[in-house]
Amino acid sequence: MRTIVSQGIIVCAGFLIGPMAIQSIESKDVSEVKSDPRYIVLNEFLTERDCPIARHTADFIIAADRNDLDWRLLPSISIIESGGGKDYRNNNVLGWDSCRTRFPSIQEGIHLVASHLANSKLYRHKPLEDILHTYNAANPNYAVKVKQVMRSISPVEHPIRLVPN
Repeated sequence: MRTIVSQGIIVCAGFLIGPMAIQSIESKDVSEVKSDPRYIVLNEFLTERDCPIARHTADFIIAADRNDLDWRLLPSISIIESGGGKDYRNNNVLGWDSCRTRFPSIQEGIHLVASHLANSKLYRHKPLEDILHTYNAANPNYAVKVKQVMRSISPVEHPIRLVPN
């Protein structure tokens, strides 16, 4: 009985600490990310398309880096799933779990989905095509659509953006 209560307390503490941890880490990383060429390319792409998720550009870059994902993947999924944040529910711009999963914020949804894609047995160590098929097995063209958006964001995974002096 004592073990069950202790585990319950730890789980509850994790839910309370989780959002604070994301926000405190986030604030120091955002300033660094804004000078990253990927941030500039992605923000321009999303802004030109009037995507509300443009305000989360830094979150996409940070989540991708922390989870060793292609930086174009999550924003591309968001474009396909919610029109880039134009049509979503439950703070779930990525369509995770057919939008049944409710996230405390869009920011936390981005970070949690990135973590699942990197660490879940369903996704870990799979090539992109297989990740996307697992993410949305109901749509046989899903991987093609997401990869097309990824190429539209940037044809290369590591863009070099020269900023005029």
